[in-house]
Amino acid sequence: MAALAPLPPLPTQFKSIQHHLRTAQEHDKRDPVVAYYCRLYAMQTGMKIDSKTPECRKFLSKLMDQLEALKKQLGDNEAITQEIVGCAHLENYALKMFLYADNEDRAGRFHKNMIKSFYTASLLIDVITVFGELTDENVKHRKYARWKATYIHNCLKNGETPQAGPVGIEEDNDVEENEDAGAASLPTQPTQPSSSSTYDPSNVPSGNYTGIQIPPGAHAPANTPAEVPHSTGDIRLTPEDFARAQKYCKYAGSALQYEDVSTAVQNLQKALKLLTTGRE
Repeated sequence: MAALAPLPPLPTQFKSIQHHLRTAQEHDKRDPVVAYYCRLYAMQTGMKIDSKTPECRKFLSKLMDQLEALKKQLGDNEAITQEIVGCAHLENYALKMFLYADNEDRAGRFHKNMIKSFYTASLLIDVITVFGELTDENVKHRKYARWKATYIHNCLKNGETPQAGPVGIEEDNDVEENEDAGAASLPTQPTQPSSSSTYDPSNVPSGNYTGIQIPPGAHAPANTPAEVPHSTGDIRLTPEDFARAQKYCKYAGSALQYEDVSTAVQNLQKALKLLTTGRE
């Protein structure tokens, strides 16, 4: 993939998107689709923050040039041309990164790579908002991942041993205010990472995640129950219901590309439940 023209210095008004832009640069070679949507999120967010100040206008203009160059390079990729495929790609990538970090956490293996993976997963869930409103499950995953990144980073910084798993989490614990702490151990400038700098979903066997169960009641949502209720009668589905069922099927297909049977089954179960009960 051709190198993109560099961006001008980040205006201070855009501090909230600096980590999303770093994630984009880290994925230019690893996963260009993820890189594209990270920049799209940064563009949309930046426009809302400040599109009038000269330095902001200049920055957004250069960011738009990067987006157009990427779109041209990825023009025949379904994840770019079809939103539903792009959303499925991004969700599955973020979920695999989350599950990698969660698996390390539960095994008591606390290190910078898993902190970064938790935090990057939360950033990618931010990015999913380019497709619309987040599901409740994604909101919970994002809050949990960002809280974990901050908590483990602070423990290691203070020489303390973190507690594994979702213990001691308060429902009203506001991790949004502390999001910089979760990335405090990361480079301050975007760099091309080494292969070990963070989790790459395409390089880790899916078996590492099979069977990971997240207890109900924790911020990390429980897996979808295996039992799907039978239809209770004449279910009238709306066009939106059919669209959501189709989305779950797309998610399942995307998961199978990673040989991730667990995620594929969960999404197929969601589609089946929606089609047979009219509820999610």
